[in-house]
Amino acid sequence: MAGMFSTKGRYALRIMGDLATHPGWVSLGDVAKRQGISRKYLEQVVSLLHRAGFVESLRGKGGGYRLTREPAKYTLGSILRAAEGSLAPVSCLDCTNDEICPQIDTCPTVTMWRDLGKVTASYLDSKTLADIVSEMEERGTAEAEAKREQSAENPR
Repeated sequence: MAGMFSTKGRYALRIMGDLATHPGWVSLGDVAKRQGISRKYLEQVVSLLHRAGFVESLRGKGGGYRLTREPAKYTLGSILRAAEGSLAPVSCLDCTNDEICPQIDTCPTVTMWRDLGKVTASYLDSKTLADIVSEMEERGTAEAEAKREQSAENPR
């Protein structure tokens, strides 16, 4: 089932995780470098997160982006919905496009897809950004990134 979520959704989670592990105002350029994602694409994704009220921005020197609340207050489902628009596993169940599949009443698979959507949404809504931060800390990701940044700023 590769491809259930687009790069927008996956990158939204990575951006949020990055901001959660770097306090204060964080430049999008720094996020792009750490995450290995083009800044131009990150701008598109972060605008969706900003529109959802998940991040705030500050222009000018020392500005950037930061979370609007604690990581535990964001569910992964809410972040993905902000980026993707829907968690529906198939387009015929995606109610964000105002189109109803003409086969919805007779399709023999609609119940299975609907159930999968419920399970997926339930799981993603039970996990928070704090869970991702914990995973990053367990894997040493945040610490490794901080060391790389420090090395780049203070070359020997």
